[in-house]
Amino acid sequence: MPSLAPTLRAALDDELAGRPRAALAEATARLSERYRRGGAASEPILTGPADVAAYAAYRMPATYAACERALTLAAQSFAEPIESVVDLGGGTGAAAWAASAVWEPSSVRVLDQVDAALECGARLAADVLPMTFSHWRVGAAVPAADLVTVSFVLSELSVAQRDSLVDAAAGAAAKAVFVIEPGAPEGHERILAARQRLAAAGWTIAAPCPQSGDCPVRQPDWCHFAARVERSALHRQIKGGDLSYEDEKFSFVFAVRSASAPAAARILRYPLKRKGFVDLTVCDAAGKAGRRVVTKKQGQAYKQARDARWGDAWPPLD
Repeated sequence: MPSLAPTLRAALDDELAGRPRAALAEATARLSERYRRGGAASEPILTGPADVAAYAAYRMPATYAACERALTLAAQSFAEPIESVVDLGGGTGAAAWAASAVWEPSSVRVLDQVDAALECGARLAADVLPMTFSHWRVGAAVPAADLVTVSFVLSELSVAQRDSLVDAAAGAAAKAVFVIEPGAPEGHERILAARQRLAAAGWTIAAPCPQSGDCPVRQPDWCHFAARVERSALHRQIKGGDLSYEDEKFSFVFAVRSASAPAAARILRYPLKRKGFVDLTVCDAAGKAGRRVVTKKQGQAYKQARDARWGDAWPPLD
């Protein structure tokens, strides 16, 4: 599965070249504070080109990385091709780029209410990906597609709007629905609510869960994963960070209409590698979460556990 990350990074560099760094830093600080505060938005959080540029600089790479990691895990349990994608509330198109990296669909539509974000997204994807960008608001009709994505949108909506949006995505999707939120307790709760609605409507949960029954991970714990994001020099400058990378935490659900081959279990934390054994925390097909200790005496399983990553299927899927 090819990664479009270097191509997206180059497109972002071209898009942001020449923009005043101080203005980007100011808009980034304002947006970061708003996203941390959370809560339903009565009006668009991105209010114009300056906000969109800041979002593209500091949030789009992280959103892309989280979506690509989640969709790559999902694709291991879902063998059908994805020929068309609709990205709801997709802004500059990060989730659409990720879906394109995993499946290479021939048709991708990004829908959002912020025209400046759509215009930026169209410039980024020009001559690279087959994407269209259209004005759309929550509550409007959703075009049909094989895969409908809802990425980092639910936190900005009321509970009623969240339920309506998940239902609309499910109604428009021919094959799969993907919902992703920040990997915090509140994000996991929103994913649980979406997961429950999809399962109740007859969808099969293909990832990350090994089963479609009740989730065993509840507060104070929560189910989440991480994707490493390489920070550009611009990213470090406008965020005031020193590290060359950051880890984007996320929670997600990927539901399908047809049969899938979910993992027997999913690794829920960083594997703890000790001398002679690996300690895994997993969620399994019986709907239970707990520890699995894999010792050196287990041969091939031990080698696989040493190579395993947080979020991987266990045992590894072929």
